[in-house]
Amino acid sequence: MKENKLMKFTFGLFFALAGLSSKAMAIGVDAAIEKYFTPFSDKFSAAVFASINIFGADVPVLIFIMIGTSIFCTFFLRGISIWGFKHSLHQIFHRKTDHSHKGEVSSVGALATALSGTIGIGNMAGVAIAISIGGPGAMFWMCLGAFFGMVLKFCEVTLSLKYRTFNKDGSVSGGPMYYIDRGFAEKGFGRLGKTLAYVFALACIPGTFGGGCMLQTNQAAQQFAIITGGSGSFFDTNSWVFGLIVAVIVGLVIVGGIKSIARVTSKVVPVMCIIYVLASLVVVAVHFMDIPRAIYTIINEAFFPKAVTGGIIGSIIIGLRRSIQSNEAGIGSSPIAYAAVKTNEPVSQGFVSMIEPFLDTVVVCSMTAFVIILTGAYHNYSDGISGIELTSSAFQSVLPFFPYILAVVIILFALSTTLSWAYYGQKAWTFLVGEGKKRIIFYQLIFCLFIIIGSSMNIKSVIDFTDATYLVMAAPNLLAILLLVKDIKFDLKEYCKKHNLIFKMNKVWFKNE
Repeated sequence: MKENKLMKFTFGLFFALAGLSSKAMAIGVDAAIEKYFTPFSDKFSAAVFASINIFGADVPVLIFIMIGTSIFCTFFLRGISIWGFKHSLHQIFHRKTDHSHKGEVSSVGALATALSGTIGIGNMAGVAIAISIGGPGAMFWMCLGAFFGMVLKFCEVTLSLKYRTFNKDGSVSGGPMYYIDRGFAEKGFGRLGKTLAYVFALACIPGTFGGGCMLQTNQAAQQFAIITGGSGSFFDTNSWVFGLIVAVIVGLVIVGGIKSIARVTSKVVPVMCIIYVLASLVVVAVHFMDIPRAIYTIINEAFFPKAVTGGIIGSIIIGLRRSIQSNEAGIGSSPIAYAAVKTNEPVSQGFVSMIEPFLDTVVVCSMTAFVIILTGAYHNYSDGISGIELTSSAFQSVLPFFPYILAVVIILFALSTTLSWAYYGQKAWTFLVGEGKKRIIFYQLIFCLFIIIGSSMNIKSVIDFTDATYLVMAAPNLLAILLLVKDIKFDLKEYCKKHNLIFKMNKVWFKNE
């Protein structure tokens, strides 16, 4: 029965998307998308990025709020990103899933799904974009943003499991929509909480279209065009065809829900990460003697940037924007996946989730940055915004054949990220319109359509649209974290006492509280 439904969905998806694409083909799909969707994207982004001028740099208000929230929570929870790191690793490698607990997936399975949503094109193209705009110093601010982002990830994931709901069919629903609604109600702000929960869900849906699929397929399509003939080739002028292929593949998987997504991502994520990290290490090894110079360049450019609008403040904002897009800490996306974990201890999964920004930004993004800086490739792209082509050229300078391998890795990155975000969006969608197979399939079709749209847009519009939707999602999520952070701290103290976690920490960090 399930196989028949899967086949019907697959064929329906293929013919629906093919029909839409063939009609648009008459006027040129890529040109039509650029003409009609890009202006809307640009206007939307401009509205969200309302800024205040600080020392000559335009600082988006929402980024300013996110920075302030992450710093406050870091101090309020006594630097949990530092003392809790060891326990995070212990939870990943030594904790066994108790199948008697309610939930759908294991702790590691949820982490793999969340990592697949964060480790993606942003780790390769996003880093390249940050360096091409803000110089090598932007990487320093990306890593600093990840450090402070670890505490936001801990808070939002802990809340997600604490306030999740279990559906009649055994599935789990959780994330900011639920802890904003229920958390605010507990504090006596029920009406405000329900409103903000709907705001988040409404923002999450275009968010899944932006960073969830458009950015992924855009850069994957560009790299695929590079290895199949470059400028003027079929896939360069008909990017929508690549997007259509990806849309059908994604449709095959997402119809199976979180369990299907977790099975795929738990296999794909480790493989693609190993391939990419090993290739990066090869390039770093070739330029081993230049590592001190690269580190000096990153730190020096972080505080004394050259040719960056707004100087050091401009470099910070560029780095933080890319950090947010890369690890998604604070925007409330990955808590939707973590909510499905089989556990009765929300705080335990909060610790696990802190590894996500570290692996995503500090490890994988830093690898990309070192490859680009050590090879000097960024000097060739100093007059515009450059994404995956900059990363590809950096690898190619040492490994001439690597653009082909990179294309495979990028497609896997894009596919896994898209799968995770399809699940996020589906949960936001059902929160708004309710459960129902027809309603879910409608969202899935629209999501797959945006895969095609994203493959044909220019990178600047895609990046701006992605960042804008992320920041809109972050606004109600950050308010919830600030309102409920005292409850998080109480739960953390109880968890530490129960597990005898860092005994001195209980007496020192939480002394007299």
